[in-house]
Amino acid sequence: MCTQEHFQAQRSHLVEVLVSGSLEGFESILDHLLSWEVLSWEDYESLSLLGQPLSHLARCLLDTVWNKGAWGCEQLITAVQEVQADSQPHELYGLWGPHSSCPAQDLQSHRPVIIRRLYSHVEDVLDLAQDQGFISQYECDGIRLPILTSSQRARRLLDLATVKTNGLAAFLLQHVQELPVLSVLPFEGAACKKYMSKLKTTVSAQSRFLSTYDGVENLCLEDIYTENLLEVQIDVCKAGPPWQRPATLGLQELFGPHGHLNEDADTILVVGEAGSGKSMLLQQLHFLWAAGQDFQEFLFVFPFSCRQLQCITKPLNVQTLLFEHGCWPDFGQQDIFQFLLDHPDCVLLTFDGLDEFRFRFNDCERHCSPTDPTSVQNLLFNLLQGNLLKNVRKVLTSRPDAVTAYLRKYVCMELNLKGFSEQGIELYMRKHHREPGVADHLVHLLRTTSALHGLCHLPVFSWIVSKCHQELLLQGGGSLKTSTDMYLLTLQHFLLRTSPPDLVPRSWGPSLLRDRLPTLVHLGRLALWGLGLCCYVFSATQLQAAQVDSEDIALGFLVRAKSIRPRGSAPLEFLHITFQCFFAALYLILSADLPPTTLRYLFNCQSLGGFLKARLLPTLCIQSSECKEDNVVALLQKAEPHNLQTTASFLAGLLSQEHRGLLAQCQASEKALLRRHACVRWCLARSIRKHFHSIPPAVPGEAKSMHAMPGFLWLIRSLYEMQEERLAQEAVRGLDVEHLKLTFCNVGPTECAALAFVLRHLRRPVALQLDHNSVGDTGLEQLLPCLGVCKALYLRDNNISDQGISKLIEQALHCEQLQKLALFNNKLTDGCAHSIAKLLACKHNFLALRLGNNHITAVGAEVLAQGLRNNNSLQFMGFWGNKVGDKGAQALAEALSDHQSLKWLSLVGNNIGSVGAQALALMLEKNMVLEELCLEENYLHDEGVCFLAEGLQRNSSLKILKLSNNFITCTGAEALLWALERNNTIREIWLRGNTFSPEEIKMFSHKDTRLLL
Repeated sequence: MCTQEHFQAQRSHLVEVLVSGSLEGFESILDHLLSWEVLSWEDYESLSLLGQPLSHLARCLLDTVWNKGAWGCEQLITAVQEVQADSQPHELYGLWGPHSSCPAQDLQSHRPVIIRRLYSHVEDVLDLAQDQGFISQYECDGIRLPILTSSQRARRLLDLATVKTNGLAAFLLQHVQELPVLSVLPFEGAACKKYMSKLKTTVSAQSRFLSTYDGVENLCLEDIYTENLLEVQIDVCKAGPPWQRPATLGLQELFGPHGHLNEDADTILVVGEAGSGKSMLLQQLHFLWAAGQDFQEFLFVFPFSCRQLQCITKPLNVQTLLFEHGCWPDFGQQDIFQFLLDHPDCVLLTFDGLDEFRFRFNDCERHCSPTDPTSVQNLLFNLLQGNLLKNVRKVLTSRPDAVTAYLRKYVCMELNLKGFSEQGIELYMRKHHREPGVADHLVHLLRTTSALHGLCHLPVFSWIVSKCHQELLLQGGGSLKTSTDMYLLTLQHFLLRTSPPDLVPRSWGPSLLRDRLPTLVHLGRLALWGLGLCCYVFSATQLQAAQVDSEDIALGFLVRAKSIRPRGSAPLEFLHITFQCFFAALYLILSADLPPTTLRYLFNCQSLGGFLKARLLPTLCIQSSECKEDNVVALLQKAEPHNLQTTASFLAGLLSQEHRGLLAQCQASEKALLRRHACVRWCLARSIRKHFHSIPPAVPGEAKSMHAMPGFLWLIRSLYEMQEERLAQEAVRGLDVEHLKLTFCNVGPTECAALAFVLRHLRRPVALQLDHNSVGDTGLEQLLPCLGVCKALYLRDNNISDQGISKLIEQALHCEQLQKLALFNNKLTDGCAHSIAKLLACKHNFLALRLGNNHITAVGAEVLAQGLRNNNSLQFMGFWGNKVGDKGAQALAEALSDHQSLKWLSLVGNNIGSVGAQALALMLEKNMVLEELCLEENYLHDEGVCFLAEGLQRNSSLKILKLSNNFITCTGAEALLWALERNNTIREIWLRGNTFSPEEIKMFSHKDTRLLL
């Protein structure tokens, strides 16, 4: 027997069950409840509104059933169980006579069985009913709406029969008994089975192998795939406790119940920087599905590339998208498509690279018909919104800059792809190099070259290191610092590999570049044209227009574009979007007849008149030689901002002193390069000054702070690529802030190196806040050069371990300015305790240390206590979310008994019991400085609180004591009241979340308002 109270207690679970299934399952539950007369027709109609979120309908159903009483609640649970079990239908014969006196009532009583009978025959029954005059053409069209599934059409036909008095209900009862029984709705048709087999074979062929650039070798994805760090993106507005770290997922957990932003949405968004491995992640997903190893809840998986979808110019519908641009069924197209519409929960669509889709997402034009054609962008946007193929799961990848607030409204879950971990880099190298000693040498090289190691956290750089390992091991890799260095190394590798060994020396020099200058110009022209028109896949006609011939293609930077449905000659694309940006930058430098002022458009330093002029130019033909400057300006104006920024960074790197000499020898005029260098230098300095001038003045009484805007990191990276110390000094000359915030900015090791290169020239110390990024141990090492100008360093949630902290503290001991360190939500253990204790003991101006939510136990706490005994400056210490227990609390309490400076101590959630509370009480009797003690989420019970109450009687400094969620009863509260009578200093004692009745809360609050219950 299900009581209403039990039903209400299960509400959240029932909502999850109702929402986790498909809309078809929910409507089947409504069919059962209507047939059992739990729901009235009015109830049913209010719960069957098309377009309403499933979660909203589920909650409305629970509210409606709860109002029906215990019997209604029990019937709902029974209906859920029957639908989940997919029970077989009862035979219809004998349930009613051929001349039923109440046919409409019989239709309702046997509704679930009749709908199952009608499912595959609803079109024929509609035609027959119309021919015999039971329904009109208008009523028939209303039932046959394209957005309705076969089951929904059957339900609409039954709903119509209940209100018509012309014999339609009796007609349906008679003909339903003559229909064959459909035992189960799911996948049974031969056409569907054959199509699924063909689709799996096609997807497997596309995803199983990775082709190398020269096309002579195929690498099995299963052998070389290396997992990236995949982290659930935090919704700041819905963030949990401050010590709760974001969940890290494996690929197999992609469709789990983690971090849902919108439970009514169907789209999972995977965000990552260029080169972070988004495409590879999707390829692994496709391979696991096609191989039958995972994701088998989906019967059909359709992979799409946004860069190829945007090439579709003709209007298309959903069927055309899936079959003509996905996988074509050999027969039974309509039956297969209808099955896909009827069972959306069996289908997965993946869209790779929204940032490479020329159309920006919008939700202005609604399109709900899967059979009516529309533009490709409107089709894609309505798929993502759920207006088309609702309940079909979609996975979308993109760079962060292309994701807007409009898109996030329709995202179920957002994941951040953060590249390789330290272990992932090593694993990647060992999977790619099975030869004895090669992987060991590469791993050793990366570990001893921090700048190179930092770059390799992005898989694209790990790939470069793997491909160019011979050149790297030969030159030692020590000179490689920037992204430009790495891409020039790749260019060197490809040039040497494709050059005849008897004609070209096996070394990097101007002659090698000079001999292939036409090829570089051709590829650069194609790259720039593609960026300007958001074109990343090139047909044979476009290649010919850019004068790209077979010799240029043979260099290896253009490869066949992947498609599960190739037609004719396969189009070509650059190895990666970053290589397209690199060649575009190379073209802008090597084009001798291009004025240097053109480069200003890369850095938004152009005049308004030039901007308008570029926008008014018609679509360009890439072979045009007239008005070359205007053509290039127009292309730069039309390019996507994130691609423009990547190109600008490469341009700055190519014009650095190290590379400028090499490029100068490839063309006649060194003066042209110098003019370009001067122009880029002026643009960077101007952009930085403009950025700093936009900082608002400080609020009176507060330090002036700056939260980095999206373009700030790009400018810093461009300065780093140029590697000019003087320019970095000039850039930060105008930065007059005390607090620099770069939270949630995707700061990784490479960005840390750039920040350190620039910020170390600051004239006054700054608090640097890097919370919620991907700094890691390698990034922390990159930050060390600027540690001397940091008075505070905030590194919350950055995947930092003991190794990184030990290096940081070793440097911090020599930095007089550094006074605050925040390291909560990382991976610290007892192994870092000795380094931190040394910091506390030796740095006599250190003020604040926050180590919350790490993995420090009593062992580490005892070591830290030794450092505290020799410290007389620390004022704030946060230790929440660790596991110090009673023993660790005792050690800390003893060290703090006579401490002369600590004002705030947090030991929240540390498994502290009454023994630890007794030690802390003794500390309170002696310590006359501590003002706030936080002990929430422990196990103090009444015994521990009584000890603390005794300590409070002799304490004259503590102002706030937090004891929420500690299993305290009236006994503990009475002890605190007794202590408060003898203590006039304390202002608040928090007791929320303990075991008090409403009456007790009211009584204790009345006795002393300092008790906060």
